[in-house]
Amino acid sequence: MKFNVIYNQTITNYKDVLSAVENALIKSNIEFRSFNIDCMEDFGDFTIVIGGDGTLLKAARFYSKTKTPVFGINVGRLGFLAQAGNGEIDNAIKAILKGQYSTEERLMLSAGSSLALNDFVIKGCSPSRTSKLFLEINGKFVCDYIADGLIISTPTGSTAYGLSAGGPVLYPTLDALVIVPICPHTLNARPLVIPSDEQITVKTGDKLLSVAADGIDTMECVNKIDIKAAKEKAILAFLKDDSFYSVLRSKLHWGISPTSI
Repeated sequence: MKFNVIYNQTITNYKDVLSAVENALIKSNIEFRSFNIDCMEDFGDFTIVIGGDGTLLKAARFYSKTKTPVFGINVGRLGFLAQAGNGEIDNAIKAILKGQYSTEERLMLSAGSSLALNDFVIKGCSPSRTSKLFLEINGKFVCDYIADGLIISTPTGSTAYGLSAGGPVLYPTLDALVIVPICPHTLNARPLVIPSDEQITVKTGDKLLSVAADGIDTMECVNKIDIKAAKEKAILAFLKDDSFYSVLRSKLHWGISPTSI
């Protein structure tokens, strides 16, 4: 195996973690190259990402083109998609080299030339005001919203911004999309789950829209956005003893009763 090692130099302690990963690969006589997240290249057939969820999302989008598995080592805050922490590097790399990991294909979204593994967030160009947004699916009018925006999410992204906005949690390998209004000015606007082969169009009236893919602004001041499932799939690598449900429990404290102080 040859490895890409991706790091985010904006994270405070990335150097120590990068050195630990590189030393572990050197000890195992593994060929690798290290790349800054802003200067990635296609070198290896497996990718280790050092950073938070944003770093992993960017790397997963990039390496989806070559179907290269991506494995996250978290040095950010939550690291929901990451599989190892700073103190687990040696064991994680040993497990990967022994083939003790699994991979999952994750649905991504496309809008123009932009890809998103988590979501597209659509808001008005004037962030201090609500917008009137018109939703179409497969060219047919569905409804309109007066809201702060809309989140078009993959199952992977259903535990991110969409969850905070009141959307459902979807199992990450489902072929489905979620449409979640952000602070709608009505009591009857609810999240909508649709098949992944539907094409979503969001239009506006007299205002223009800004669009962010995985938290990064990609389009500004457009009056229409078309979103559909991307041809590419992100390939995420997971240690075999982990599961989606265990991650929900450990990182989101899912279903855990509150305790007294």
